[in-house]
Amino acid sequence: MDTEGTIAPATAAAARERYEALGPTAQVVVKETAKAMEMDAEEYRDRVTSEVVETARDALFASMLEVRVGSREAFDEWVADNDGYEVHEVGNENVDRVVWHAAPAADTVVAATFHEEREAAVGTLRRQAFGRIYREMVTDGDATGTDERGEGADGASDE
Repeated sequence: MDTEGTIAPATAAAARERYEALGPTAQVVVKETAKAMEMDAEEYRDRVTSEVVETARDALFASMLEVRVGSREAFDEWVADNDGYEVHEVGNENVDRVVWHAAPAADTVVAATFHEEREAAVGTLRRQAFGRIYREMVTDGDATGTDERGEGADGASDE
């Protein structure tokens, strides 16, 4: 069994803290991507919304989730050894490889089976785990109203 990724928050508060900490990183990623696309300041203001930066933060958080990759037997043993988790598994139970993310903050484990294409399975599982477990937990379903584009009070980009 292999483990990759670094985020497996034990509490909802820890998940929110980790998510919030990724805000500045998401801003930099979006700003540098816009520069690479040769966006001028006006196009940047028009196209780079707080939703764009939030999407980048969501993707960063999801991409860092801790996942385990192993055999069906390893997954079944993990579930047996970690009683109390609600299990959400997608795929075919007869497939011999499983990728899973355990979320102690929600007492939930999300799993997906795969035969080949490990990287695709890991990426898909991380997005599913974020959507199923963390999205509502880290955002509380409300907008902060802050300008996440990294712009000053006059709306000018510091490009």
